[in-house]
Amino acid sequence: MASQESLPLCRLKAFQPLNRLTDDQLVLLASRAERRAFGPGQRVLERGVRDGLEYFLVNGTVELESLDGRKSVIEAETEKALNPIARLQPRMYDVTAVKPCEFLVVEQDVLSQLLRAAPVTQVEMDSGESLGGGESEEHHLLMEFYGELRSNQLKLPSVPDVAWKVRRLVDREDSTADQVASAVSADPAMAAKLVRACNSPLYRGFSDVRNVRESVIRLGMRTTRQLVTVFSMREVFKSRHPLLQKEMEKLWRHSREVAALCWVLADHATRLNPEEALLAGLLHDIGAVPVLVQAEHHANLFADVSNLQNAISELRADVGTAVLESWAFPPAFVDAVRHAEDWHYESREPEPQLVDVVIVAQLHAMIGSSQNRSLPAFDRVPAYHRLGELELNASRSLELLTEARARVEEVQQLLSIR
Repeated sequence: MASQESLPLCRLKAFQPLNRLTDDQLVLLASRAERRAFGPGQRVLERGVRDGLEYFLVNGTVELESLDGRKSVIEAETEKALNPIARLQPRMYDVTAVKPCEFLVVEQDVLSQLLRAAPVTQVEMDSGESLGGGESEEHHLLMEFYGELRSNQLKLPSVPDVAWKVRRLVDREDSTADQVASAVSADPAMAAKLVRACNSPLYRGFSDVRNVRESVIRLGMRTTRQLVTVFSMREVFKSRHPLLQKEMEKLWRHSREVAALCWVLADHATRLNPEEALLAGLLHDIGAVPVLVQAEHHANLFADVSNLQNAISELRADVGTAVLESWAFPPAFVDAVRHAEDWHYESREPEPQLVDVVIVAQLHAMIGSSQNRSLPAFDRVPAYHRLGELELNASRSLELLTEARARVEEVQQLLSIR
């Protein structure tokens, strides 16, 4: 069922990236969009379909189901509903109405054209002054990215084959350690890394393991899956341009530090799996990777590092969310990427989540850095208090990490295995 009723502008501005459009552009968009209503149980979108449309959830609740059967629920007017629903095409989720719901449906081409014509904000103008005035290169890249992201033309990194195969195997209830070991052994370099990891201080038993099968048995299937994905991520942080590769290396170092802190925080202050926290920390800036790769085609952008960093900051969460959705990662990891630098984000879940650990790890990693001045006070960060409800408190936080410095270094060494 469809309706041509328009939404008020204030409601349109609640959605991303519609909040980048002027009032006049929003009026134009509303005149070219439509409202669609669905009853409980009705299919809204089908996995594998390319329809060239964006669906913004206005009212109601929907359920997303991925190829591997994972499900997540999105309610209107929540953080998860700010962006288009299941936006990548071909669609990666079946979307079904749980409660009566309404969508604002917009053609991707129309939205892309409006975004490219959107005015430059004052912040973007300031960052573009060094480029000779007018519209900044950053703004052009930003608009190009949104256009490509909406039309599925942006090249997102893919999960290395061995990590994908191992994740799929472990997710199956009938998989055996022998099958997982065989999948890992198909990549000799990965096999060697897993054995070395198993013999590292973090996982060493009474005797060293000698092969991949013994490693899988000692580590367990779940930890094996996380470590294989962790070791695979190093290959994603690559650029063909020397200057941009330096930025990739810096990004990788920061991601490793945050990942190590996540492991320790999860182990000391939550009931979360430390290896999952490690992986969430390593992935928290994954959205910067496609930005850096795309920047190879924008010489003016990366000629000024501040412009490049502004673009990364602007796009990191949106693109990172798209990457993990395309990799079919669970919602907890997607939330950690989407809100990694959203200091005031507060999860609705009663227990600490991966996103809480990543936010607090980021705060610790940034203390003493050039970004220290822009950081909020710890006691104003909801994620900090959510961890504090277990074992941490304001006076124990840095003390805990100081005491755990040796363990942080052990995790860093684990991430450095070649």
